[in-house]
Amino acid sequence: MMLMCCLQTLLLLFGAKLVHSSPTRQNNFFYHDFLNGKGNKEINLHGVKLYVVSAQTSVFAARGGNATLPCRFWREPESSSPREARVKWSWLSAAGGQETDVLVAVGSRSRSYGEFRGRVQFRQDFPGDASLVMTELRLNDTGRYRCEVVDGLEDESSSVYLELQGVVFPYQHPRGHYHLSFLGARQACEEQDSTLATFTQLFQSWKEGLNWCNAGWLADGTVQYPITQPRVPCGGHGLAPGIRSYGRRHQHLHHYDVFCFSSPLRGKVYYLQPSHKMTLTEAQQACREHGAEMAKVGQLYAAWKLSGLDHCEAGWLADGSVRYAITRPRRNCGPPEAGVRSFGFPPPQQRHGVYCYQSDEE
Repeated sequence: MMLMCCLQTLLLLFGAKLVHSSPTRQNNFFYHDFLNGKGNKEINLHGVKLYVVSAQTSVFAARGGNATLPCRFWREPESSSPREARVKWSWLSAAGGQETDVLVAVGSRSRSYGEFRGRVQFRQDFPGDASLVMTELRLNDTGRYRCEVVDGLEDESSSVYLELQGVVFPYQHPRGHYHLSFLGARQACEEQDSTLATFTQLFQSWKEGLNWCNAGWLADGTVQYPITQPRVPCGGHGLAPGIRSYGRRHQHLHHYDVFCFSSPLRGKVYYLQPSHKMTLTEAQQACREHGAEMAKVGQLYAAWKLSGLDHCEAGWLADGSVRYAITRPRRNCGPPEAGVRSFGFPPPQQRHGVYCYQSDEE
């Protein structure tokens, strides 16, 4: 009995010493494999550290194209017979909320989820390569992607932000300014072949010269607007240029305009005017007769900003507005800055030309 008590005391002291002497790593988890003995009841301490890194923090791509989000993992020291690690990519949209599973793999077995099904796969160019290859990119794919690796007791991850290249534009309801709830703003952007702009996209557009005094919804539920030329109706002359923010607003009770984002087109926008100008109904028919459809506002902005569309004639668009795009400002074509000019939403009986959109498939 006395011998047993002594043995227990020694084991407790030995265990306490192990815990006290275990190495620590800041922000990382370090473990000992106590089960890696040689079958003769000896304890073989074997320290293994898992590393997960991404070569880039941001990746830029275009709608309809492909993108590779880098991620690799390794162990130190390397094992002669490494275990199969579990790798998971998840996505947090620019609007926030909960992470969504994108692709999960264990060894050679993998599975994609939701809207990403059939559009994502692992690159696997070398051992430990967990890079995510995405195809047929969509406007809503923007956001933060997390590469998580689970190896035994360790769980490490790294993140990559996917940003689509494109153009931000302000949009209002046909009845005028400040008629859109958050959900109405989201729907309005989708109807114009675009999506709610993120703050990052709005900030980049402000740096490129976007100057707009009316407040609009962003993807994160905040209401903001960009100012490059301070003036009285837009915060006053005393405020420096920048992004004015109303903060997060009630998504149902409050109503504003919206900032939408569109990316490069897989087709072309062109101006059409037969022998005479047309009403809205005649304009719709004219585009159909040419094997096309009336262009949406997001398509007109994308064609202007990303394809250099330059035409001084005003034309109907699919939402019933009348606009035209100028990349080379000149006399009789409006203000001295490049941009998309808007005549609002005139009565459908007015006569104008029309902007049509024809996709590459057509």
